[in-house]
Amino acid sequence: MVVRMRHTRAHTANRRSHHALKKANLQGCPNCGAMLHSHTACDACGMYKGRVVRKVKAKTA
Repeated sequence: MVVRMRHTRAHTANRRSHHALKKANLQGCPNCGAMLHSHTACDACGMYKGRVVRKVKAKTA
């Protein structure tokens, strides 16, 4: 199949304008202060909305 009309550079650039990566929206954990994404459980302490939802293993040196 052959393309009938070629898209202009402006048309192509306008389509690609939404392809950029967005900066991560990180917030501090209210319990331990570790940086995390909003609406997720903390990897460092396992807390979410004031309750423990995940058991965290102790770090071994």
